[in-house]
Amino acid sequence: MKTKILKTLTALLIVLSATGSGSAKDSKTIKEQVKVSGVCNQCKDRIENAALIKGVKFVNWDKEKQSLEVIYKSDKTDLLTIEKAVAEVGHDTEHVKATDEAYSNLHHCCKYREGQEVH
Repeated sequence: MKTKILKTLTALLIVLSATGSGSAKDSKTIKEQVKVSGVCNQCKDRIENAALIKGVKFVNWDKEKQSLEVIYKSDKTDLLTIEKAVAEVGHDTEHVKATDEAYSNLHHCCKYREGQEVH
């Protein structure tokens, strides 16, 4: 009887330890802001849509501040990955510059490198 109880408890402990913590990276929600260049509401839509990658829960680009606020899960993505996604659609970020090809694909009113005023 003691042996059967001991085997049952041992099996239970093995199952619990296998499904418990330590098997996956802890998820942490992070809120950050990063500089992103743009000039208009069309830019805002493009930047926010690009930033909404897997793991991102919230985005808001402020054209007056030229700043993107993001809230994301750290086990799914990171700020540099988000910045790369934004740069891929033509917008320079604080740490990642858009390629000339991506920038040239922007609508003419969105050409922030050419001194366009925010509108």
